[in-house]
Amino acid sequence: MKKLLRSDGVQGFLGWLLGTYLRVVLRTVRWRHENVDCVEPVLADDATGAIALFWHGRIPLCLATAPQWWRKRTRCLVSPSADGEFIAQALQMSGFPAIRVSSAKKGDSAKARQAVAAIRDATGWVAGGGALVVTPDGPRGPNEIIQAGALQIARRSGQPVFLMGIAANPAWQLQDTWDKVMFAAPFGRGAVVWEGPLYVPHDAGEADIAGLIADWSARLSAATRRAEGLVRRRASSGSH
Repeated sequence: MKKLLRSDGVQGFLGWLLGTYLRVVLRTVRWRHENVDCVEPVLADDATGAIALFWHGRIPLCLATAPQWWRKRTRCLVSPSADGEFIAQALQMSGFPAIRVSSAKKGDSAKARQAVAAIRDATGWVAGGGALVVTPDGPRGPNEIIQAGALQIARRSGQPVFLMGIAANPAWQLQDTWDKVMFAAPFGRGAVVWEGPLYVPHDAGEADIAGLIADWSARLSAATRRAEGLVRRRASSGSH
């Protein structure tokens, strides 16, 4: 079964299916953006890059931010795993090509070299004025805890980071998945809460990075909870 799921044909079909769903959600959900003006200077400046973070469990809602990131040269950081393959294909359908990278296990020198090369590629992309969208708790979690890779790219490139809390209502949330993935129902309401720009100092050490990981993880979760609250209140007020 695992071999079948990883076949090119199945991956292609899953990529098309997810890509189609992403576009349906973008076009039919009524999206509200809070504090989106914070990212406007970067969108208007071709020379300034950006790193945008949202939680892995909100991938099915991610095209809510497409109207902003379509204004820049934008790529997505995606795992080279089987799941990452069809996600990369789905995002490619909407004009967001992938940079494939994953964290290497200790002792796996080949994957470590691949990860270093991908991070170098991503850093160069952002430093050159491109935008990079990252799910910083993926591909394996823990849920809503930022991994260090995105901050290393921000530190090396010197470019700003933006947090994007995304939610929709009505929606289905799968509690038995590690990331509690959320799927929006078409024709509902959605919200994106933006925060930034944030920066990682060029001379940040391991302790500094650890502190930023804790702080930014809390901020991104707070933005996500804020988005959830906005769509719940809008749904409640619309029912009376």
